[in-house]
Amino acid sequence: MARRARQSGEYILETGATVRACAEHFGISKSTVHKDITERLEEIDAELCEKVRKVLERNLSERHIRGGNATKRKYASR
Repeated sequence: MARRARQSGEYILETGATVRACAEHFGISKSTVHKDITERLEEIDAELCEKVRKVLERNLSERHIRGGNATKRKYASR
């Protein structure tokens, strides 16, 4: 579990991926990724955890933009 948490954290940090994208990349559930990042990674590597949280906070603040763009693409393709 510690290895998976570290790998997930490093992947999110390097790529700026969302929790959903990270889960898809590693073939695990979103809730597992979230638990790994918010709970397990903090115990393993607090510095990495803080960096990953900043990426996740940025993703959260941009979520409404990604949703709007997805809707725009959906209706543009019709």
